[in-house]
Formats: sequence, structure tokens, C-alpha cells
Amino acid sequence: MPFLARLESEDRSALLDLGHELSYAPRTVLLHQSEPSSHVLFVTHGWTKVTAAASNGYEALLALRGPGDIIGESAALTGRPRSATVTALEPVRTVAVERGRFTEFLARSPAVSFALLGLTSDRTRAADRRRLEFASLSVRERFAILLLDLARTHGRRTDQGIELSVPLSKQELAGSVGASREMVQRLLKDLRERGVVMTGRRALVIVRPDVLRRIARG
Repeated sequence: MPFLARLESEDRSALLDLGHELSYAPRTVLLHQSEPSSHVLFVTHGWTKVTAAASNGYEALLALRGPGDIIGESAALTGRPRSATVTALEPVRTVAVERGRFTEFLARSPAVSFALLGLTSDRTRAADRRRLEFASLSVRERFAILLLDLARTHGRRTDQGIELSVPLSKQELAGSVGASREMVQRLLKDLRERGVVMTGRRALVIVRPDVLRRIARG
């Protein structure tokens, strides 16, 4: 559940009133990895991707954040540099709250602090599940699970199947399952030839989710 949806309406309004609105065009970077933290962002419209780059240049897709989500809170709370880059996938609107005002609000709002703690716990559990999948499943199985998760959270029904509504490149898909771009290309080619998916430029339609479910079960 997005962070803002976890709050009572009064707390939500009071928190958003602390900041100012910012808008971003598609592919614009909202937050840069390794930069100092000065504010947190609350997404009110549109979707973003959260990525992290290793020293060798490999980039991993960590998460997708959309309406109601908070981003940049970890760096704001710890005072450390940002651990990831956040980029707009489509037109995005946010409310930016300066770090000091945000932490002061948490100090006098126990309910909001507990809501943030719950969000952090949920994200940690999701990361633990991801590490387990990486350790116990093949790349093929992880990729099937990823496509099913994207279909569930970001899919829209069309005459052809379930179209993913967030534009992700093959490199971003690869980074999400810990694989190379070439491996993802081979997996997509196989799925296309079997009639499981259809692909275009940054477009992907799942035609046979039942086949993906069988692959995901190993």
C-alpha cells in the first residue's frame, strides 16, 4: 500500500501542505544516486523507476514508485547520500518536502512515524523475498515471476492480452532479475516464438499468463 494511503486524511493533508509541487517530464531524473539528501518527494501523479548503478556500470531496476508513494525518505532519515536514482517513466507530479520539515513532522506525529515504519518493513520483506528468489530460482523462472508481477500491478487488458503500462527497456528488465540484456533478449525471443508475449519498442503484451505461471513454478 502506498505511503500516503496509509495515513489519515488530516495527517496526509498536513504533510503535503509542508511542501511545494514539482513536475517532471518523461525520462527526467528526480533524484540522483550518491547526491546529498535535501528533501523527500511524494508522488501524486505518474510512475517512476528506481535504479542503482554498480561501479562496473551495471544498472539494476530496484522498484517502481507511483501515486501515493514516498521516495528519498531513507537518505532523509539517515543523512546519507541517496542510494538510488529515480527517473520519471511518464509525466510525473510530486510534492517536495524539505528534509528538516519532514523529520520535524515525524517527531510530533507518532501515527505517521508508525506508518513510515510499516512501509519500511514491507519494503524490507519484499527485498528479502527478492534475494530468496535470486538464490533459489533460475533466471528464466525469475523473469516469468517479474512479468507476472508487472501484469498484476501495471497491466491493462487489451484485445491482444495484458499490456504492461510502464515502458521498461530490456536492460531495465534484465537489471530487475539480475541477468544480462542478452539473456533477456533470448528469453523474450523464446516467449515470442511460443506465442506467450508480443513485444514492440518499449512495449510488451502478455498473451499467455498461464504459460508464465507454469514457468514460474519451475
